Amino acid sequence: MFTGCYSALITPFLDQQLDEVALRQLLRFQLDNGIHGLVPMGTTGESPCVSEQEHKRVIELVVEETAGQVPVIAGACSNNPREAIAYAQYAQRIGADAVLAVAGYYNRPSQEGLFQHFKALHDATDIPIIVYNIPPRTIVDIQPETMARIAELPRVVGVKDACGDLARISHERRHISKPFSYFSGDDMTALAYNASGGAGCISVAANVLPAHCARLQQLTAAQDFAAALRLHEQLMPLFAALFVEPNPAGIKYAASLLGLCSAECRLPMVPLTVSSQAQIRQALQGLGVLAE
Repeated sequence: MFTGCYSALITPFLDQQLDEVALRQLLRFQLDNGIHGLVPMGTTGESPCVSEQEHKRVIELVVEETAGQVPVIAGACSNNPREAIAYAQYAQRIGADAVLAVAGYYNRPSQEGLFQHFKALHDATDIPIIVYNIPPRTIVDIQPETMARIAELPRVVGVKDACGDLARISHERRHISKPFSYFSGDDMTALAYNASGGAGCISVAANVLPAHCARLQQLTAAQDFAAALRLHEQLMPLFAALFVEPNPAGIKYAASLLGLCSAECRLPMVPLTVSSQAQIRQALQGLGVLAE
């Protein structure tokens, strides 16, 4: 099983090109600060806006740089099952530990279509699969009964839950009997999610606060929810500030303040407003990780 804090990695750009130097620097920062795992080429990695060559290069660099120190769950997100399969097969070939696969966005498939999407991916690969349920972006929502059906596929081993419904994990746990990695996809709800049986978070904030976010997961794993709540409340201003405008503009700006990479995103993401920049700067200063 996969557990703990996994960074939903940003993809650094410089002059609109993949910045491999900054990506390696970001990865060293993650590993040096106790991150439990890495998830490149997901939503926060701007996967819809990179080329196939760039997608594969990012996965290759992450696997190479981590060298087995922590698990790598490679994004294989596409509404086209053939493309998702190709990315998953590549991730498997170069040594990723699992893939993250999203529900079929834009196509608006039925629950049966969602099952068949994941079954096709499962049957074409030999790598563990984390199901990514994020209806605010995909429109379609994988219902608990469908998730349980998908979970019956042997190599489907977990879920990244970004549906916004904290009751969802309880419904899924009623239907799924095998060991399953329940990841929150939302920093703000990760504490409450774990209190309901979750065992991890695929975290945006961990790009800049890997030690803090890993500590939060360790505290919940130890059932020390009082200490976890205190830490959560310290981190909450940053969690909120990062999502005032569409992700990943906020986290890339935060990373730029710490000297990890530029704040560049690719269209249709645009630079943050001055007021959002101020909120993020203030939150980082309040945590003592950025000088005032």
